[in-house]
Amino acid sequence: MFHGSMVALVTPMREDGRLDFEALDRLIEFHINNSTDAIIAVGTTGESATLDTKEHCATIARAVTTAAGRIPVIAGTGANSTAEAVELTRCAMEAGANACLLVTPYYNKPTQEGLYLHYRAVAEAVAIPQILYNVPGRTACDMLPETVARLAEISNIVGIKEATGSLPRIKEILDLCGDKIDVYSGDDATALESIMLGAKGDISVTANVAPQAMHDMCAAALRKDRQGAEAINQLLVELHKHLFLEANPIPVKWALFEMGLISPGIRLPMTPLSEQYHDAVRSALKQAHVI
Repeated sequence: MFHGSMVALVTPMREDGRLDFEALDRLIEFHINNSTDAIIAVGTTGESATLDTKEHCATIARAVTTAAGRIPVIAGTGANSTAEAVELTRCAMEAGANACLLVTPYYNKPTQEGLYLHYRAVAEAVAIPQILYNVPGRTACDMLPETVARLAEISNIVGIKEATGSLPRIKEILDLCGDKIDVYSGDDATALESIMLGAKGDISVTANVAPQAMHDMCAAALRKDRQGAEAINQLLVELHKHLFLEANPIPVKWALFEMGLISPGIRLPMTPLSEQYHDAVRSALKQAHVI
């Protein structure tokens, strides 16, 4: 349903933590002008954990309004409460989002059966297309390929963002699910190889700062132009690494501030990027020809 470079968009904030919708509008225009293939609004990179429900829904609605059908908007609506995930997913559908991305419930560590029932409940409650999201390094919850295969039988579950960074895991999901759902990389460092294996794209942090290059790399990989994709990816390798020197989205928000695209606002418990990492992130931006 979706393909290519899909940006896990930051949520711009002013220095006092208030949402900055004018900056959000600028970021969306920046991505449209630089060939990003889809916007992920208020995903985990968008600090969804620290936005209240009203802010969450308002940010999704603003993204949809600003995009105005020019680029798909996929709304992050996952939660560790099934009822809250249903509420957010319904809000996104009513706002006009094209699909939703739902991270696995975090902290409460459900069983595989609990994960299946959680996602089935959301899918049955809200008819919008839904993309599963597995990132056990942040959630302490790993959705196994067998569970993904069960969920792939539900008609409006259309994809999975697999962010373990494991290529064998990507291949196993592809083998089990076939064409029932699309698989997306959630790890920039292994995105190229994931697409070469059969993933349909990358839900990307790096695309926040290097949207055209990420689009071009994903497009080359999708047409199986390994040489072309590798040449572009080589420029991005340091970004893939240095944008995670501290917990995401700390480095990428600082990078966007350095680029003059947003204010430096970030919400506690996240803090601004430590000064000791400024030069490394700035150097990665220069290597990628972003600044």
